Amino acid sequence: MNNSFPRIITLLRKERGLSQKSVAQKLGISQALLSHYEKGIRECGLDFLVQTADFYGVSCDYLLGRSNDRSGAVLTYEDIPEPDEAGKDNRLRGSILPALNKKLIANSLNILFDRLQQCNNKSITNEVTKFLMLSVYRMIRVANSNMSKHKAATFAISDAQQHALASACMEIAESRAHILAKGLVLDGEKIENTEILNISFETLSNDYPLFFSSLLSLIKSSESVMNELIK
Repeated sequence: MNNSFPRIITLLRKERGLSQKSVAQKLGISQALLSHYEKGIRECGLDFLVQTADFYGVSCDYLLGRSNDRSGAVLTYEDIPEPDEAGKDNRLRGSILPALNKKLIANSLNILFDRLQQCNNKSITNEVTKFLMLSVYRMIRVANSNMSKHKAATFAISDAQQHALASACMEIAESRAHILAKGLVLDGEKIENTEILNISFETLSNDYPLFFSSLLSLIKSSESVMNELIK
C-alpha cells in the first residue's frame, strides 16, 4: 500500500499496549496476516483499511501518512495562528530572553520573505523555506533527544539518520538558493532582477521601519557567535 501504513498501524497498536493476537481477533483476521501487514510484506484491501481506521479512531489519510492529524484534517493558511497570538500568553513565563529572540527572528524573516516575494520566483522561496524548516526541525530533534515514549509516532526518520539527512538537505537547499540569488539559471528558471535581494542599511530603514533594527541585531548577534570561533 505504502511505506507509512505498516509503521503507523504498528505504532498505534503498541501505543495502546495491545498484542498482535488481540488486535487480529478484533479485526477478524489471523495474527500471521496482521504481522504481514505490519511488516509491509502484504498489502491490505480497502475494507481492512477502513476497519482499522474505525478501530483506532483515526482517519484513513492518517493511516496512509497523508495527514499528520489523526482526524485527517489538512492544515490551511487560515488554520495557522499568527505567532503573536501565542506569544502574548507565553512571554511572561520565566526569562524574557526567549520572547526577545523569537521576535528578532520573526521580524528578520518578515524582511527576508518580503524580499523573496518581490523576486517573483517560487523556486528560491521554496529552497529558503526548506532550509529554515529543516533548521527548526533539527533543533526540535535536539530538544527531544531524550524522548522515548511516542518518539516513533512523532518522527518517521530515526535518530541515526535524521542529522545526516537534514544536513544534506539543508546544504542542497542553500546551494540551490545561492545559484538563483546569483541570477543563474536553475531548472530552467532564473531571477531577472537579483538587486531586489540586496539589503543595505538605507533600504532597511526606508522599507522596513518596524523590522530593520531586529535584522541588524540578528546579524550582529550571529556574527558575534562566529567571531568566537576565530578568536
